[in-house]
Amino acid sequence: MSGKDKAQDAIYKEKLSDDAYRVCRLAATEQPFSGKYNDHWQTGVYTCACCDVALFESTTKFNAGCGWPSFNQAITGNVAYFEDNSLAMSRIEIQCAQCQSHLGHVFDDGPAPTGKRYCVNSLSLNFVEE
Repeated sequence: MSGKDKAQDAIYKEKLSDDAYRVCRLAATEQPFSGKYNDHWQTGVYTCACCDVALFESTTKFNAGCGWPSFNQAITGNVAYFEDNSLAMSRIEIQCAQCQSHLGHVFDDGPAPTGKRYCVNSLSLNFVEE
């Protein structure tokens, strides 16, 4: 880890709770149905817990019944996609494109019009009400 990466890591350790740090920086997963945004339906924007970049509009959120906040579309350019073959599964990991914070995974079983389900850890998000 470079000096810059160590300094940034120290900032995240201070800014985030221990659980949020594990999710955002170590790619852990929060327990299903435990997150504050799973059953959250206010109008606004979900942002990255680490760097505050806007990730998802509340109008794209839907109840997938999976236990994590689910969206059918990300804000263009603000989410990065990576192949994830861990845990004997083939999935697409999603990260904040600005700070590389782990958000969750995206699946092809969501509703129209995109058919996508962005399954996101609440701990990786903040919310800005409109």
